[in-house]
Formats: sequence, C-alpha cells, structure tokens
Amino acid sequence: MSFYSGLSEKKRAFLTGTLLLTAAGFLCRLLGFFYRIFLSRTIGAEGLGIYNMVHPVYGICFALCGGAIQTALSQYIAAHEGKEQRVFRTGLSVSMLLSGFLAFLICRYPDWIAKRILMEPLCSPYLPVMGLSLPFASFHACANGYCYGAQKSRVPAFSQVAEQIVRMTLVFLIAAERTAAGQEITVRLAVYGHLIGEIGAASFNFLCLLLFPPQPRIRKNSGSVSQAPVQTTPSASRSASPAEKAHSVFTTPSTAQDTTLLSDSCLIPLMALALPLMGNRLVLNLLAGAEAVWIPNRLQQYGLSDAGAFSVYGVLTGMALPFILFPSAITNSIAVLLLPSVAKDQAEGKAESIAQSVAMALRYSLYMGILCIGIFVLFGIPLGDSVFKNEDAGRYMQILAWLCPFLYLATTMGSILNGLGCTRITFLQNTASMLLRLFFVLTAIPRLGIYGYLCGMLASEVFLALMHLYSLKKRVAFTWSAWDMILKPALLLFLATGIHYALSGLLPEVSGSMPLFFKTALQILLLSFCYGILLLYAHILRR
Repeated sequence: MSFYSGLSEKKRAFLTGTLLLTAAGFLCRLLGFFYRIFLSRTIGAEGLGIYNMVHPVYGICFALCGGAIQTALSQYIAAHEGKEQRVFRTGLSVSMLLSGFLAFLICRYPDWIAKRILMEPLCSPYLPVMGLSLPFASFHACANGYCYGAQKSRVPAFSQVAEQIVRMTLVFLIAAERTAAGQEITVRLAVYGHLIGEIGAASFNFLCLLLFPPQPRIRKNSGSVSQAPVQTTPSASRSASPAEKAHSVFTTPSTAQDTTLLSDSCLIPLMALALPLMGNRLVLNLLAGAEAVWIPNRLQQYGLSDAGAFSVYGVLTGMALPFILFPSAITNSIAVLLLPSVAKDQAEGKAESIAQSVAMALRYSLYMGILCIGIFVLFGIPLGDSVFKNEDAGRYMQILAWLCPFLYLATTMGSILNGLGCTRITFLQNTASMLLRLFFVLTAIPRLGIYGYLCGMLASEVFLALMHLYSLKKRVAFTWSAWDMILKPALLLFLATGIHYALSGLLPEVSGSMPLFFKTALQILLLSFCYGILLLYAHILRR
C-alpha cells in the first residue's frame, strides 16, 4: 500500500484503470476462447471463415458511426473538464443517427452487398442481423468514450464482461435447444450471438449511466485570479438524488445556451476531432474488408477449393489470431487509457509527463512482446492440438509469434500519437501498412498460400511500429535503451526457458498424467513466472 499511496493522483487513476481494464480484458478473452472453441466445433472452420467475412461490412459501418466518435469523445472530454454530459449527448445523437441510417441500408440491400462487395452470396442472410447490431454498438461505444474521458474505467471494463456473459449464456442455451430438437447449428447462430452481445453491452452501459453517472469535474483554472462560478439550477443547492443525476446525463440542461442535443458549442469541435478519425477508420476498414474478401479468392488461385479456402481462412482468423491477440488485453488497456491521459497532459503543457508515458508504454510493450515470442514458438503446436484439435493453427501461431512485439508497440504508440492530435500521421502510416499487407495478399498468396499472408502480416506490423516510433521521437523527447528494453529481456527469456525446462523435468510423473491443455497451460504459467521474476530481480539490481 505504501507504493500505491506514494503515487500521484493521476498515476493512481491510470494504474487502477489499467489493472481494471486488463483484468476485464483477460476475463473476456478467456470467455471468448471457450466461445470460439464452441463455434469451431459446431460450425467448423469453414463456418468461421464465412462468419469472419461478414465482419468487414460491420467494421466499415461501425467506423462511421461508433469507433471514431468514441475516440473523439474520450479525447475531447479529457481535455475539457466540466462539459462531459453536454459533449456526450451531442456525440451520442450523431452516432445514433448515423447507425440507424446505416442499419437501414444493410437490412434493405443485403443481397447486393453480399454479391457486389463481399463477392460471396452465402453472406447475404447474415448481413441484416449484423446491421441491427449497429445502434447498440454505437451506444456502447459512446458510453465507453464518455467514461474513458471522465477517467471512470469501471463501466467500460465491466461492460466487456457483461457482453461476453450475455452472449455465451444465450447462445449456449439456443444451441442446446436446437441440438435437442435435432436441428443443425449454422453460421446464423454465431451472427445472432454478435447481436446478443451488443444488446447486452449496451443495456449494461445504459443501466450503469442511469444508476451511477460519472460526476462532472470542476474545471481547474490554474493561474487565474478567481475560478469561474459553476452554473447552478434551483436544485443545485442540495445534494442531487440518483434519479436526478441519471436524468442529467440523457436530457438537456434547461439553459438558453444549450436547448438542443446537437449543441453548436461542442458539435463543431467534437466533429472536427471525429471526422478525421472517421475518415481514417473508414479507409482502414475498407482496406481490411478488401483483404478479407481477397484472401479466400487468392487461396483458390493457389489451388484450394472453395471449402478449403474458407477453412484455412477460418483456422487463421478464428483460431490462431485470437491466441496471438490474447496478451494484447494488457497493451490495449494501456492504449485506451493513454489517449485521454496524453491529451490532458498536452493541454496542460506537461511535456515531461508525456515523455514518461511513451517510455513506459515502449518498455512494457517490448517486455510483453518478447515473452509472447517464447510462449507461442514453444507451445504453439500443443495449444493448437489441445484447444482446437488443429495442428495448422499451432503452426500459424509459431510464425505469428514474431509479430507480437511490433503489434503491441504499434497499438500503444499509435494511441499516444492520436492523443497528441497526430491523427493524420497515424492514418497515413496505418494506410501504408495495410497497403503493404494487401500487396502480399495479391502477390504472395497465389505462390506461397496462406504463408505468404503471414509474411505480409509480419512485414506490415514491423513497418507500422517503426514508423510510429519514428514519428513520436520527432515530437517527444523520450529516452529508451536497446539493452534494457530488447537485449536484456531477450536474454532473460532464454534463461527463463532453461529454468522452465529444468523445473519441468523434475516432475515428469505429475505433468505426464495431465491432459495436454492443462499441461501446456501449466508450462506457460511456469515460463511466464520465471520471466517475470527475472525481470523484477534485474530491475531491483538496476536501482
């Protein structure tokens, strides 16, 4: 407790938020693994491939109506204390209007979208269900952006867990009922699971904002003679009841200056932040959609059948990649909280605090990435065999393991750049990275199969991480050490691997009687524990 109490208020809030989001992220990914295992054994690898082909349409639409507005809300609210509720209402209004319009288009023209855009008529029946999830996803995104900007990460963290629990519970019940009735389980169940999860998350956020709305922060006018008075209403002289607090979040204040939801005073600056992000996300999702459409097509050029191409694509995107992305629960949590934190530091002119944030994110992204290389190279095939009964998934993990440090770096460094207002830079670099990956899709897959795409993923993530670092170095005077952040953890990983094998050899009887999954999980925990202890010891010696 002495260490925690010795931190500044900002660092305590950041640490608490990171730990909370990380714990929720790990729990959600753990639940998600069981869900994906269930899907892989019910709809199969081919079904997973078709399900993942539907997502580009959802991703493109969400980029327009939800994701960009969430980031803009988080950044704007963090930098403008005292305007949280008005900004939230404005962003929510814009988001709901856009999501409703896009949902109508998807539900009205599913056949045209499936044939002309996705080039796969099999996707048509599932598109309307994905469209219906857009308004719920948009509300969920805006509520999360509001809470992140107000530095209240509990609601977003628990909403992730609520989404997974609601989805899994209802999908499992539906699957059990259909199995008992002798009905076939198809991709439709997975698509309805997506809709169920979004409804659950949006409902949880709505209830939390009604019952426990974040309290508006008092703007700090440091350096001024007097602080601006806080606007009050006739009921402000007494303590507001929970019902009144809830009413204030979703209704407009009774002042002459703000009589509409789309208040001009915050609509224009909010959309000035959101529109570049919206354009960025739209272009990137269009490129990602083209990638998802072209991969099965190029696999067929390589010589695979339609079913074989969808199966390979399903194994990669539905089995191998989720394992690779599992540890990113930590770096994603850091990235989500870094954006408003850096935006606030920039608004207050705290250059040193920004440099410390960059150095911290760089250090722990590399620590995590180097550990994950060891985990997936050593245990990729046992994980693929034990979890999905698919050795190809394990081989893909072994190759993708090498992108972990660059993937985690790109996530955290990109979030810091966005927090500094460099959205144009991140957009151009992300676009260049996606174009590089598409080049491999078009040229390498017909010659090398799916391994050509894996090489493209590695090349694009290395390029993106290095470009983000280069851009940050030009703007922030942060310090880093190749020895401390790369060479030392790599050497400690080798040492931890040796200790792991030595300890594993002492208990052959115990480990030999375990199922393969539990044996592999125990070995991963042992390796991670040895690596963490060695890093901690090295850090203590350095002090």
